Amino acid sequence: MIYDLANSSPQIDDDVFVADNAIIIGSVTISARASIWYSTVLRGDNDIIEIGERSNVQDGTVIHVDQGIPTTIGKNVSIGHNCMLHGCRIGDGSLIGIGTIILDHARVGAQSLVGANSLITEGKTFPDRSLILGSPAKVIRELTDDEIAKISDNATIYVTKADFYHSKLKIKGNR
Repeated sequence: MIYDLANSSPQIDDDVFVADNAIIIGSVTISARASIWYSTVLRGDNDIIEIGERSNVQDGTVIHVDQGIPTTIGKNVSIGHNCMLHGCRIGDGSLIGIGTIILDHARVGAQSLVGANSLITEGKTFPDRSLILGSPAKVIRELTDDEIAKISDNATIYVTKADFYHSKLKIKGNR
């Protein structure tokens, strides 16, 4: 469901895939060829949430904001299943692993990989091309060009998957 809230309306490009049970509220902008998957919540009630072109927000993820603390997801970003992102910034071409939590004012640099179930604490900043793991998360090393190519491939897979769902998904009904 897509909801206006007071004077705020989600702005969603026409070619974005939004799963039928995703919830998008208020000040949310979703750019071209992005995808918002099942049981996700994007709650832009206190500030802005921006999802960049070709980015994907996978099943069960929650993205929220506080007043004065927007969430910005760059281009070609993959946000894994069941993540919690709150008032943070994710650089272009990054992958956020399943179950990761990222808190207010945190920044993940471009072309970075955050491992599954990591916890990025409030205000933590990571440079571009970082492999980030742990709870609390820390930089393990710089990513190789091959690893960055695989991250990019993941975003492309989700663009293709969203195109497939746009063209082939049909409501069958409830049982």
